[in-house]
Amino acid sequence: MSLYESLGVTPIINAAGTNTRLSGGMMHPDIRAAMAEAADWCVEMHDLQAAASRAITEATGAEAGIVTSGAAAALTLGAAACVARFDVAQMHGVPIRTDRDQFVMARSHRNMYDRAVQSAGCWIEEVGIPDRFSGAGIRDADAEDFASAFGARTAGVLWVAQPWAEPALADVVRVAHDAGLPVMVDAAAQLPPRANLRRFLDAGADLVCFSGGKAIGGPQASGILAGRRDLVASALLQMLDLDLPPAQFALPPEFACDDAPKQLPRHGIGRACKAGKEEIVGLIVALRRFVAEGDAPQAARLRAVLDRVRAPLGNAPGVSITEGPVPLLLLAMGSPAEARAAEAALRARHIHIGQGRLRDGVLVVNPLALAERDIAPLGQALRQVCGLLDR
Repeated sequence: MSLYESLGVTPIINAAGTNTRLSGGMMHPDIRAAMAEAADWCVEMHDLQAAASRAITEATGAEAGIVTSGAAAALTLGAAACVARFDVAQMHGVPIRTDRDQFVMARSHRNMYDRAVQSAGCWIEEVGIPDRFSGAGIRDADAEDFASAFGARTAGVLWVAQPWAEPALADVVRVAHDAGLPVMVDAAAQLPPRANLRRFLDAGADLVCFSGGKAIGGPQASGILAGRRDLVASALLQMLDLDLPPAQFALPPEFACDDAPKQLPRHGIGRACKAGKEEIVGLIVALRRFVAEGDAPQAARLRAVLDRVRAPLGNAPGVSITEGPVPLLLLAMGSPAEARAAEAALRARHIHIGQGRLRDGVLVVNPLALAERDIAPLGQALRQVCGLLDR
């Protein structure tokens, strides 16, 4: 009996990708070993975050970086940093009483995860009318919409990274920086390609948030906040356990800034966003492995997994594998109703696949969270449930 079965929890085959609701993906044995070793020792957490910053800056080109308890935590901490900067009184006020409590973002970028910014006490000012999504026209927000929304209470700008995102990040950065405002990018699931580790910062973003438990392959409860040293340092000060005499604490050189506060703040809103030593070490090892592998080798490795999943389906019509950094196995059913029925039948067997294209009548198999033991039973289940060979 497996550990999960002993707890009364049924293990699943996760062919939907690194979804949080499905417990993320798999970690390489090197990462699991590093986390186990980390668990055997105690360290000072600000020193460990400094080590993480060195690894993150090497990978991203950022001035500094920290490990958080996920991408949503990175968004909350980043928002708190934009609100408070190095003003200790403002740190004490987050999320209730602050002088800056507004983030501006395009209406077409709104999503369920921007609640993480609101968790820092900020309200979101939407700009633009996304006619291109409603079908009423072709326009979306432009940079001038952002500029007209800036005011005395604006803490920053949130830009959500997607291939179709408008306006361009560089244009948003231009108007925000003209107003003295930072831009934070939500890039939680924008890896691979590995170039995205640097692309948003190279475009002028002040902060960028990545998930550590998705394509990077780190612990599910890990994320990255990277960017300007002063903002990352503010986020760190609002996350660390600071229950010690002030004379015993100093920001590590990786976070040191000339205008850093002399007063040690009380515990900040980020105490709920802390990462443990095991997650930090696991993320460092995972990030280095992710960068070292490269896009093409990873895509080839994942394609080989999908080829093996596809093998039991033979040359059935409607079955294809996409190209790209993360190849996908697509199974085109006869109709959306058939696709939903097949997805439900697979779920009844504790197999989860991507549901993003059920409206198109297409099942999607994502290989990122598949283990070796999953490949054969997944292929057989697709053959049996989808009935593709009988069409």
